[in-house]
Amino acid sequence: MAKKIFDRARLLLGEKTMESICDTKVILFGVGGVGSWCAESLIRSGIKHLTIVDGDKVCETNINRQSLATTSTIGQVKVEAMRERLLDINPDADINAIYSVYNQENAVNFNLEEYDYIIDAIDSLSDKMELILHATHIMRRQKEQQRIALGDTTRRMELRSHTQFYSSMGAALKMNPLQIHVSEFWEIDGCPLARALRKRMKKKECFPEAKFKCVWSPEVLPNLGKSSNCESPTLNQTKAQVNGSISHVTAVFGLNLAALVLQDIMQRE
Repeated sequence: MAKKIFDRARLLLGEKTMESICDTKVILFGVGGVGSWCAESLIRSGIKHLTIVDGDKVCETNINRQSLATTSTIGQVKVEAMRERLLDINPDADINAIYSVYNQENAVNFNLEEYDYIIDAIDSLSDKMELILHATHIMRRQKEQQRIALGDTTRRMELRSHTQFYSSMGAALKMNPLQIHVSEFWEIDGCPLARALRKRMKKKECFPEAKFKCVWSPEVLPNLGKSSNCESPTLNQTKAQVNGSISHVTAVFGLNLAALVLQDIMQRE
């Protein structure tokens, strides 16, 4: 059955690319409004090896924008609800669900060097910055290893392509999906989250060691209503403030992240 699931993708991409997609290892941090749609798109496109990391449980307020959130999953650990949904799409998928948050203290536990793609859909500003710094450090180090191996044919054949890192900027307070862009981090202009990250990096004098692409939008709308303040308990108490968001925007953010992975695999082929 699993082979038939991807018939349409195979027609578009070809057998060789589909094999590469199947062999690719991805780790995704955050399965909320952006990350849940990214995870679902990756699995529906043929990604088989996916690790999902999140420290939240499903809350009623998640239902308007998160693919895993339904009335029947309220109260469940998000990564477990997401894993169940993804396995219902492709029972042959290898889904590793980690109920945790990424931070400076536990960063080494995730073994990011083992993945082909690292995807950031984290809410917390401090944890997001830590992941950016860690992931780009890995990217720079692997690129250096590749340069060293250029003169050695045997080593070059054995050395796999270096890890790629993609990040989502803020998807809240937006309504127009046509304003969503993909740009290199330092080329973003008009996103409050990117601005806050760059300000913090300059203050701490800690900067990304490699260029990386981000999904972002310059649109910033005001909150017009009041929050019910019924967010579920979370392992992460440093999340950004609660802002209004809607599914067609968060979904496009997540789908763009998935597209970056698939497009890069095609280009490598």
